[in-house]
Amino acid sequence: MSYILNPKEEGCAFCNAIDKELDGPENLIVYRGQRAFVILNRYPYTSGHLMAVPYKHCPSLEGLDPETRAEMMELTTDSVRVLQAEYRAQGINIGINIGDAAGAGIPQHIHQHIVPRWVGDANFISTIGRTRVVPEALEDSYARIRGAWSVKT
Repeated sequence: MSYILNPKEEGCAFCNAIDKELDGPENLIVYRGQRAFVILNRYPYTSGHLMAVPYKHCPSLEGLDPETRAEMMELTTDSVRVLQAEYRAQGINIGINIGDAAGAGIPQHIHQHIVPRWVGDANFISTIGRTRVVPEALEDSYARIRGAWSVKT
């Protein structure tokens, strides 16, 4: 749980992750494409919460070239396959929050969320207590997803 207790890093979290030489539990990047990459959400809604992110530091879809937008969608599709195979997700939420008003946590660098869902996963704790219970450490999620990524197709 050190990722919750440690102070937040300076700058863009996505750009900082890209700049690390090795991918692993430290930067949470599970796959690097040509124009975009897939990373675990450090503050997940559920276990296995992934994001497709362009390398380009850009706040909007229209600021990206068509090839980057297309690759983000392909990486999203690959992420869905991995989450269905590895987590037996019964559903998937996919979405982009553009701007502060839309709830973007990192509004300066656009990203697409891929969130696995299961029937009954929004139980009384999250509904009444406004608390999320994520039953898996990020390091464990990283190992599972990174391992499953190589056999995604």
